[in-house]
Amino acid sequence: MTQQVRTRFAPSPTGFVHVGSIRTALFQWLFARQTGGVFVLRIEDTDATREVEGAVQAIMDDLRWLNLLWDEGPDIGGKFGPYIQSQRLEKYKAAAEILLAHGAAYKCYCSKERLEALRAQQVQNKLPPGYDRCCRNLTPEQQAEKEKEGITPVVRFKTPLQGQTVVHDIILGDVTFNNNIVEDLVLMKSDGYPTYHLANIVDDHDMEITHVLRGEEWMSSTPCHIMLHNAMGYEVPQFAHLPMLLGSDHAKLGKRHGSTSIRQFREQGYLPEAMINFLALLGWSLDDKTEVISREDLVTHFSLERVSKTAAIFNYEKLQWMNGVYIRGLSIDELTEKVFPFMEKYLPPEIKRPLDIEYVRQIAPLIRERISTLKDAADYTGFFFLNELSYDAAMFTDKKMTAEVALTALKGAEAKLSALENFSTDLLETTLRHLAEELGIKAGQLFNPLRVATTARDAAPPLFETMAVLGKERCLKRIRAALVKLGGN
Repeated sequence: MTQQVRTRFAPSPTGFVHVGSIRTALFQWLFARQTGGVFVLRIEDTDATREVEGAVQAIMDDLRWLNLLWDEGPDIGGKFGPYIQSQRLEKYKAAAEILLAHGAAYKCYCSKERLEALRAQQVQNKLPPGYDRCCRNLTPEQQAEKEKEGITPVVRFKTPLQGQTVVHDIILGDVTFNNNIVEDLVLMKSDGYPTYHLANIVDDHDMEITHVLRGEEWMSSTPCHIMLHNAMGYEVPQFAHLPMLLGSDHAKLGKRHGSTSIRQFREQGYLPEAMINFLALLGWSLDDKTEVISREDLVTHFSLERVSKTAAIFNYEKLQWMNGVYIRGLSIDELTEKVFPFMEKYLPPEIKRPLDIEYVRQIAPLIRERISTLKDAADYTGFFFLNELSYDAAMFTDKKMTAEVALTALKGAEAKLSALENFSTDLLETTLRHLAEELGIKAGQLFNPLRVATTARDAAPPLFETMAVLGKERCLKRIRAALVKLGGN
């Protein structure tokens, strides 16, 4: 490949960016990085009615969080700027005038009401929806009459009605369209703003984009885009349409399946490295067995030839598993730094803030093997911070454990632990195992009531490590409270 690869991510600022869009951005970024190319960020904000305040900054924040950094864009500029479409309106108007002058486009005066009635009729007659080219062949006199009525027209592309257009797709191969079924798409709206179809053609040309990677739902528009490139005398970029993302029910991924914006996953405590790894495997693979792949290896091995033609299933359980793998790969210091803000935010409100980060650092090793997201840390650690625990006395008993045995176990533990000067993990384990032998009970019959008494949970981080972090005073206080709950002194 002699020409430098240039890809672009061109989101609309209509809200938090969807994971499907981020998957597209990732593939564009990987392809650019793997080939030594350029990754461009462009903001397509020509639909002012749908723009959400702050969305542009949110998009850039999410990309930065994922470390998908761009080489040219709204904030850093570049030789092909501006990179925000609302700042490029004159370019689109000029392109529309060229197409009109060359007879490759026409003005359409159809009202919104007529178009809605046309669509309803097509649906009723089970016909494919689309514009009927009513204004395509208006005479200059007829156009003048429409102008006199004060109608502001849109500009439509005059699609050639004969022949075929072949999309040479890197992933899907050659896809052929009969031109007569391609709609005369709107290029300029009556408000003077371009549609996506015109704006992205002009921008891709001006910004010298060599490869257009996008979701396969755009394939039906691609023949028109190729025709537009040809009509404007532009070089046609190479196209690669990525497989759709589906939910577990094989329907298009949507909110009913769970979280769909990258911001939601970020707020739930997923790591950017895990998100990158997971999204890369949605439609691409290194081989038939490798699941965990570093960013560096993704850049080294990524190729469009290994992108699948079939839709990818967004498996939330697999993402959670993969995030857990990446969490377990963190050092204690890294994990402490990452879970700290989630614990500050999600621990019960009665816990005093700010938390002691050194205390959190002691807790981090105990939960690293147990949490799947950073947010989980708050669910696993509340008892470390509470002054008093709340639980049911029934937690001490089951088919193999009577209240009497639990009471005996806790009384024995209270006596032994009170005598300890060193509350280290090793000494706690040695002391309590010997106590179980002395009491003539199984180790579990001692450890289980101790776990409930000190954590208010029947499943918690390792008992001895947990007790060592809680400390002697807090453990004894909780054991004595449990004795009272069980009817002892």
